[in-house]
Amino acid sequence: MTIETDMSEEKRTEIGEIGEFGLIERIAGHFIPKNEKTVKGIGDDTAVYDLGDKYLLTTSDMLLEGVHFDLSYMPLPHLGYKAVAVNISDIAAMNGTPTQITVNLGLSNRFSVEAVEAIYEGVKAACDEYNVDLVGGDTTASPSGLVISVTALGEVDRDKVVYRNGAMENDILCVTGDLGGAFVGLQVLEREKQEYLANPDMQPQLEKYDYVVGRQLRPKARMDIIHEFKDLGIQPTSMIDVSDGLASEAFHLCKQSGLGVAIYEDKLPIEKQAFETAAEFSIDPNSCAMNGGEDYELLFTIGQDDFEKIKNHPDIHTIGYMQAKEKGRTFVTRSQNVVELQAQGWRHF
Repeated sequence: MTIETDMSEEKRTEIGEIGEFGLIERIAGHFIPKNEKTVKGIGDDTAVYDLGDKYLLTTSDMLLEGVHFDLSYMPLPHLGYKAVAVNISDIAAMNGTPTQITVNLGLSNRFSVEAVEAIYEGVKAACDEYNVDLVGGDTTASPSGLVISVTALGEVDRDKVVYRNGAMENDILCVTGDLGGAFVGLQVLEREKQEYLANPDMQPQLEKYDYVVGRQLRPKARMDIIHEFKDLGIQPTSMIDVSDGLASEAFHLCKQSGLGVAIYEDKLPIEKQAFETAAEFSIDPNSCAMNGGEDYELLFTIGQDDFEKIKNHPDIHTIGYMQAKEKGRTFVTRSQNVVELQAQGWRHF
């Protein structure tokens, strides 16, 4: 008796070939919302559900030891704070207000009760700062490193929600705060770690890098700007938070809104310490700003009529404008050369 077998190999696509967002698109293609209360599913900073007079927002992020953080220089309270703040930032990107969080931990046996309490010290600091309630979560064993996953809930008035897909041609592109500091801070921490490994008696020299190190270890969610939007009577036409790099996030706005973009080099907001430290590492400060990631600032578009409301704001910077898709995604240098915009931000796979 003979048994026929199919010797053809099963097709295997490496995740790195399509990247995180390609993977998300492939997964999302199989899931069409069935519940009429699901307003927005996969594809924006948060999901959106209809609660009647308001929308419920929900988002979730997972941080893995050795991938997203290194405990040789990340204090546990800072980690707890950051895990919450990065989720609050997603709620802010929808023009919403955070209300509750849950926290899930995967712990190996090298973590003590005191270590867990230190993580929750940071979680509480973030809850207090952003006025959110910790309402639950899960704790389980991890065979190796630490895993922390936070889910955040928030709300927004139905007519105030902001998506990535609302930008219009000639809308002004704005960003809050400054860019590149978190990436530069990571370079400092990695250098100090290597010097410590080579000489355990050395003391870290971080005083002159306090700002950029702080940007990496304890980023802030820009809820202050969301509150100011209300005071100024501004509703962005599109918005996203800067987690993977300015260029990458601008690409999301372009794709979702069906537009191109022009970003001006001389408009990029780079803080003095970030600029000088990047130069110390022989890294182009503009590249840090465009591709560094983890700044958690807000990138958004406004109509031309709203320019007067923000033109003198010290922490909102106009860096370009949205243009027709056919004009492409461009970067205008200080010498007025127009080059194709490249996105080389954080790659998850």
